[in-house]
Amino acid sequence: MTDAAFPSSAAPQHYLGGIALRLLAMASLSFMFVLVKYIAADGIHIVESLFWRQAMVLPMLVLWALTHGGLGIFRTRRIGTHARRAAMGLTGMALNFGGMIYLPMAEATTINLSVPIICVFLAAALLGERVGPARWSAVFVGFVGVLIVLNPTTLLTQGFAGDHGLGTLIALGGAGMTALITIQVRDLGRTESALTIVFWFSLISLVPLGLALPFVITPHGAAEWGLLIGLGLLGGVAQLSLTGALRLAPVSVVTPMDYSSLLWSIACGWWFFGTLPADTTWAGAPLIVASGLFIAWREQRRHIERPKEVAA
Repeated sequence: MTDAAFPSSAAPQHYLGGIALRLLAMASLSFMFVLVKYIAADGIHIVESLFWRQAMVLPMLVLWALTHGGLGIFRTRRIGTHARRAAMGLTGMALNFGGMIYLPMAEATTINLSVPIICVFLAAALLGERVGPARWSAVFVGFVGVLIVLNPTTLLTQGFAGDHGLGTLIALGGAGMTALITIQVRDLGRTESALTIVFWFSLISLVPLGLALPFVITPHGAAEWGLLIGLGLLGGVAQLSLTGALRLAPVSVVTPMDYSSLLWSIACGWWFFGTLPADTTWAGAPLIVASGLFIAWREQRRHIERPKEVAA
């Protein structure tokens, strides 16, 4: 669910402010996904939804830059890496939108919360990070939670047939792609600011979306334009809140707030669509949340202990 990056060492640290912005981002994303479901129900193509989601973010980023030093803050020497990140990000966003369209909000959100668990696998496989028994145990618990949410009995009898099965596959693909994006952003974050990463992602992704838009766009009434504009604005608020949170507080402090999205998705699913999570979601979600929180805590401990190891 996220374009995560690293807080600037020069930025003043304000932990409560960072936590508040991260909570705002999670609420904004949940309401954005409500609009995604309404927009899909109105027959608007997902490509158009993605276009307006990205197009609305750019003016907000430009305005931010003009009031914080000028457009030069977006200068980069890694345009090829940004292009790969944009391709991955656009694919991940499409999959996350699709998961929300086909599944109840709480179920799609719960599957997406498995991203930190998948990241442990990818960090070990792609980055060569050492993963100890404690984190592998947390990963195992998290995957048990995912399996419970997916309901093994239904999978064995029905597989991934029907809209729900398709939605489950799409949501799993979205979680996997988001984890890959997280690894990519870790690499970009070594040399690029969070705002620069978001800017180039938004700008580059508008190229393929803009080329495809004439083939899928349809006339809209005032209500539909309101939904599309709201989608872009909420996406922009979420993006800037995520960025601001990471400037005010460390990653290990703010990322546990991501699990508040499950509460928002349950509330939004019930209020707007009259749905409540299935029994399997209630059973599996606590395992996924506990696993993710433990992984975040271990990451924090590793960052605290690493300077001691260097000093020794």
